[in-house]
Amino acid sequence: MDNKNKTILLTGATDGIGRITALKLAQKGAHLILHGRDKEKLDETVKEISMKSGNNNIDKVIADFSLLDEVKRMAEDINDRYYELHILINNAGAGFSDKRYSKDGYELRFTVNYLAPFLLTQLLLPMLEKSAPSRIVNVSSAGQRKLNFDDIMMKSKFDPVYAYAQSKLALIMYTLELAEKLRSRNIMVNALHPGTYLNTKMVRNAGINPWGDPETGADAEVYLALSPELDRVTGKYFDGKKESLADSQAYNAQARKRLWHLSVGLTNLERKENEHTS
Repeated sequence: MDNKNKTILLTGATDGIGRITALKLAQKGAHLILHGRDKEKLDETVKEISMKSGNNNIDKVIADFSLLDEVKRMAEDINDRYYELHILINNAGAGFSDKRYSKDGYELRFTVNYLAPFLLTQLLLPMLEKSAPSRIVNVSSAGQRKLNFDDIMMKSKFDPVYAYAQSKLALIMYTLELAEKLRSRNIMVNALHPGTYLNTKMVRNAGINPWGDPETGADAEVYLALSPELDRVTGKYFDGKKESLADSQAYNAQARKRLWHLSVGLTNLERKENEHTS
């Protein structure tokens, strides 16, 4: 399918790598649905990207991913407004320096970096399957730590860096498990590390001196989303544009299944919403 006929949802599109990715996708002529949590900033982003790319086929959706009810509302809005979705890029994320808990009372990084994309993806799966061949791109990190299922919200011993790394490994574990469940449905599911300490607000706010240009991270996201080389590639973790290996827990089938069932419970997914991949 020509890129101009593809509908792409990109979360976290108003800052950093996401904003650059949005511009690159717009320049390819795709129909974009851009997500942000701040209306004014999202309006400004869409206006700038439309002007720079000449692409006026850009829509907006607003949701705060620290509140799962807003993720559900956003998914309902998308399902009501559109009849096809070819690519979902779960790019939105929370960093080390953000507050400890989400508005739902869950650990913030686990909520924004993992539970929100898990819930959004599950609720959009029927549309992605209807639009197949389709792709799901989950933006993770090379900074990964094993999940502590006995204290997943880190109530007893909180460490923001560990919390971030745990949430990013959870997203990779979900990627691999979902890819297995969707293997026969022509939906490719992959995860990537966009780059180490790229010059983004998240990195600067953490007090880290940036190592690289966020443009390289955006290039990697676009590659996973659109490259014909990956037409039949699924269930993989990439470091930039190169296939790589994640933490060993990602390849533990029992741990992945445990995470899946935990996630369904924490997001209050109804059986009918989850049966698509059960």
